[in-house]
Amino acid sequence: MISAERVTVHRDGDDLLTAGLGLDGLRVMTPPAFADAAQPTPAELRRRAIWSSWRGIADLAPGGGYGDVYGSTAAVPGREYSALATLDGARQPHRVVVQVPDAFDAGKRCVVVTAASGSRGVYGAIAVASAWGLPKGCAVAHTDKAAGSDYFDLDAGLGVAADGTVQAEAEAFQPALDATAADGVKGVAVKHAHSGDNPEADWGRHVRQAAEYALHALEAARPDLAPFTFDNTRVIAVGISNGGGAVLRAAELEGDWLDAVVAGEPNIDVDGGRSLYDYTTEAALLMPCALLDPALAPLPQPPLAAQVGAVGLVRCASLKQAGLVDGDDAAAQAVDAHRRLNASGWTDEALRAGALSAGFDLWRSVAVTYASAYGRYAPGEHPCGFGFAALDANFAPRPATADERTAWWSDASGIPPGAGVVITETPVALPDPAFAGLQCLRTLWTGDTADARRVQAGVAAIRASAPREGLPVVVVHGLHDGLIPVAFSSQPYVAMARAAGRDVRYWQVDHAQHFDAFLGFPDYAARYLPLLPYVYTALDRVEAHLDGQGTLPADAVITTTPRGAGNALTAGHLALPD
Repeated sequence: MISAERVTVHRDGDDLLTAGLGLDGLRVMTPPAFADAAQPTPAELRRRAIWSSWRGIADLAPGGGYGDVYGSTAAVPGREYSALATLDGARQPHRVVVQVPDAFDAGKRCVVVTAASGSRGVYGAIAVASAWGLPKGCAVAHTDKAAGSDYFDLDAGLGVAADGTVQAEAEAFQPALDATAADGVKGVAVKHAHSGDNPEADWGRHVRQAAEYALHALEAARPDLAPFTFDNTRVIAVGISNGGGAVLRAAELEGDWLDAVVAGEPNIDVDGGRSLYDYTTEAALLMPCALLDPALAPLPQPPLAAQVGAVGLVRCASLKQAGLVDGDDAAAQAVDAHRRLNASGWTDEALRAGALSAGFDLWRSVAVTYASAYGRYAPGEHPCGFGFAALDANFAPRPATADERTAWWSDASGIPPGAGVVITETPVALPDPAFAGLQCLRTLWTGDTADARRVQAGVAAIRASAPREGLPVVVVHGLHDGLIPVAFSSQPYVAMARAAGRDVRYWQVDHAQHFDAFLGFPDYAARYLPLLPYVYTALDRVEAHLDGQGTLPADAVITTTPRGAGNALTAGHLALPD
């Protein structure tokens, strides 16, 4: 079940944690350059992927506190063991990377296993797991959960190899995504959308297989300490967002292989909650209009705040015409859209923070990709007519260039748009070109067509259950999360687990929203606090408990203080639990 294994050494100007960039290099706004843009080396691709992964997760802005108040970017030399791993019954592999520091603690024998946040590539949790585990002498095992940035160019027949380079299909080449499409289908196949596996249903198994590969890698790296088994090696799972959901799914699996779990802002679907697809398609339709309600003012001001307002005015009219809101004018329609979202569980704090997702059109991006994944649709089969491609100057699909294609693996987030790949859609109609597609996506949740039942079956397959009895689990979530609201995810998960007799600890963090990386925007920095320091602290508390030096953290609603405009973050703002 393991193929395309590689071992790489990272010392002397390179390292495991930042690829030699350090905090200053990670803060640079432009990505590390390729010597030859059309043919980057595997080392260049890795460095750029690590840069992208850090910047997509952590607040690295000066004054944000990273590397000063919390967190580490200290150089950690060592080796990486990487491979493509395939679950029994899966069509496509997932990427696994095990980072073994030279200073691996032989007395502790620990592995931190993690899953990428969102749909990111295999380094997508480096700021979460590696930043905590590597400086402590732990090995860190990563999986991309069979999503990631292994795009496939259908026009050129080119896929991504194990080392991140782009290669033509050949008998000897196993791409990380082997996309199949009907004759004449062009554009870009995206692994999360087009794997044919509904990867989310197997997130827990991906984490388990990554942990198993870590034992194999440790035996190769430290044969003097072999054998490495789950009986003699501590395994702690940690992740945020989709990675948080993945480690909670891993917690369900039988066997005494996992010692503790810390899940931050987890995307988790349980009885009593709401699935991501449900509330994403609802938000995509209603939120642009609802955000015009003065009762939500003042909204955070992301770069696209003006666009949110313009789209909202048009959206209110579309919703009224479709009978989805009431009101004689945009002002009344906005109030009604706001009321409807509150009635379905959205808090005003979540709606305000969600303005950023509305501005970046993230709701539509998520819905398009997840509908394809849940329904296991191949490229060209999306029931709402969506696809992915590069666009020409007239906004028509065109073949990708070599320079664009080679940067997908390092730069893409796993969910277009991004890295030169955008969503294509037919049909569209002014004045609200996205509205018909969004209605179609919503109908896949609320309807009873064959396609709707197909997508709904995929969602049903991801439903979570309680963790294994006796397993320490800590859930950490921001009360202002506007992408994965606590009311739909963490709160019902904790209630379900406790009803099953499990001891799950729960930290609720005031003034924390979903995206630490967006705290670089001044208004977000003034209003909100990062979640990562609470995840690191929860890991510290879990480690102390496993060492017999402390108790598991008690439940807490953590009262914090926003730092305000122009102020640097301090420990006092965070009020981290002792």
